[in-house]
Amino acid sequence: MRGKKGFTLIELLIVVAIIGILAAIAIPMYRSHTTKARMSEVVNALGHLAKAVGLYQDEAGAAVWPDCPDMAAIRTSLGVGLASIRISDARIDQATRTIEVTLNNIGLEVDGRTLVLSGDQSGDGSISWQWGGTVPQAYIPKR
Repeated sequence: MRGKKGFTLIELLIVVAIIGILAAIAIPMYRSHTTKARMSEVVNALGHLAKAVGLYQDEAGAAVWPDCPDMAAIRTSLGVGLASIRISDARIDQATRTIEVTLNNIGLEVDGRTLVLSGDQSGDGSISWQWGGTVPQAYIPKR
């Protein structure tokens, strides 16, 4: 009686099935985490833009918001260049006190959608920011 070497066909099929199940779970999770990581670049850029709005108000001496309809106006008025490939368009609306960017090259779930940072002015002159927009809730920053 000789010793059996190798795997049977059933054992190989079971291993292939397990790998398929793990891949079906892992690939969508990987895509979601990749999109969230790319969103952090946009959130960081918006953080710099929000600080620039606060500095603009400090310089003006009042609760005056800049009115920048496009990225070129933001660059000239606030001195902030949004050179990110993740942002296709940006604007600051003086009437609604919002910073709005259109997302690009991030992921299928968020490309072409807008991320909005709304500012509420308090009595002491500070601004509290709230996230919003048309981006799915899973990709909107928590704070």
